Amino acid sequence: MPDTHNNPRIIFFGTPEFAAHILEAIVSAGKQVVAVVTTPPKEQGRGLKTRPSVIHETAEKLNIPVLVPTKLKDPEFVSQLSQYEADIYCVVAYKILPKEVYTLPRLGAFNIHTSLLPKYRGAAPMHRAIMNGETRTGITTFLLGERVDTGSILLQEAVDIAENETVGELHDSLMHLGAKLALETIEGLALGTLVPKPQSDEEATPAPKIFQEDCEIRFDKAAAHVHNQIRGLSPHPAAFTTLPNGERLKVYQSHVAPMEHQLQPGVWHVTNDDKRLFVGTATTPLEILEVQREGKKRMTTEEFLRGSAKLFRPA
Repeated sequence: MPDTHNNPRIIFFGTPEFAAHILEAIVSAGKQVVAVVTTPPKEQGRGLKTRPSVIHETAEKLNIPVLVPTKLKDPEFVSQLSQYEADIYCVVAYKILPKEVYTLPRLGAFNIHTSLLPKYRGAAPMHRAIMNGETRTGITTFLLGERVDTGSILLQEAVDIAENETVGELHDSLMHLGAKLALETIEGLALGTLVPKPQSDEEATPAPKIFQEDCEIRFDKAAAHVHNQIRGLSPHPAAFTTLPNGERLKVYQSHVAPMEHQLQPGVWHVTNDDKRLFVGTATTPLEILEVQREGKKRMTTEEFLRGSAKLFRPA
């Protein structure tokens, strides 16, 4: 019999950079990843070239077999998985696994979720936490079950969210923490030392997918609300507003900075030196610090105003 206490056989499910980093950490720690499951190659970029997922490329670099099923319930795929005789499935930013799949591994299938479950169940926990002004979040590993993000908790570790931290910065922080907890969870499952803890549905909060309407800035909200929306969507998909000339402007960074004179919601103000840009909200004005015009690169507000300050001045 193989020694699953020290070296369990693992199948890893994932797609983006977040998952690829965790996969690399697991392999670097000497764990036995026998296969990787990811999404099929997709058309990407302006040229619509077909490219594999980030984790697909990572797995190939690590010489790990890659499976790209189109239907997870396909009996042929389920049979293919079972032939690997994996002890553990590790799932990071992938599709919802059907029962036929997540019940296959002997020691269990676990997911890495970027929140302190049961808070922020859903597709966008990092974005929603910042947009809601949370000051604390973290990583949870939990056993997969029939309902999404509701399985029993295995491990949890919290981190603070800084006042001006963006979702991009939080993503990188939780990516490293996720790798740490993934390894601890694999070791705990292999040794049988983890005690699953049921979640409380009464304490659950949702974290639904981000849609375009979530990204449009409403300046009739409080400055803190708008600031949290901007940083909770930066750098992707990015909050946006419409300039006085009708052009869409993405906003990546802002600062709640009261001015001497109150501005009405949605009213813009450029300082006399053409270096700083403010906009009124339902409370105090908000300073805009980093933006992107349509078809242009990201830039500081000072760079943006060099050719655009006239947009905000009376005709």
